[in-house]
Amino acid sequence: MKKFISIVVITVGWLALVDVASAADPKIGTVDLRKVFDKYYKTIQSTASLKLEAADMEKERKQLMDNAEKHKNDWQKLIDKANDQAVSPDERDKSKKEAEQKYIELENDKQSITEFDRVASSRLREKELQRRDDIVKEIRQLLNADAKAAGYTMVLDPSGESQNMVPVVLYTNGQNDLTEALIKELNATAPPGALDTNSAPASTLNNGGSNPR
Repeated sequence: MKKFISIVVITVGWLALVDVASAADPKIGTVDLRKVFDKYYKTIQSTASLKLEAADMEKERKQLMDNAEKHKNDWQKLIDKANDQAVSPDERDKSKKEAEQKYIELENDKQSITEFDRVASSRLREKELQRRDDIVKEIRQLLNADAKAAGYTMVLDPSGESQNMVPVVLYTNGQNDLTEALIKELNATAPPGALDTNSAPASTLNNGGSNPR
């Protein structure tokens, strides 16, 4: 998130410099985009929703692990029986063949768990990126509209960093800081309880209109 926002801010800043150069009396504002993003109710709801999805995936993974453990125990019992001299040679030979089949199941279990981890992680990451992009886009649209209406030439993000990990804005006196006003405006239509980071209902995630996937 940090690197993404920085790139957005840098891009917007450089594009705006063209206007600054041609403006006789530039009006510059600041917005802590990271703070706005974190305090926006849709971000809070998105985070809660993703945590629930991750928990569901973990439950599904546990089932796969439990099945694999059961197959391992069954395999071990067959191995023990195949090596038990107290049983008949025919029974030992039968157990050995069954153990070989059970071992194939164990290998399939391992592959299933590995594939599940790959797919689940990729799917969750994709959803996280898409929802983040949607939210950042929405924040920028509102910010651009407000800044244009107020006559700002450029709006910079003091929390942003360049690719060299150096702050983009080296100094600001705090004047024309639009952060809190933007947060208030974004959260004006927040559903009840949507700002509670401990219990934000995932069921209301799509009610805000950011169309997360």
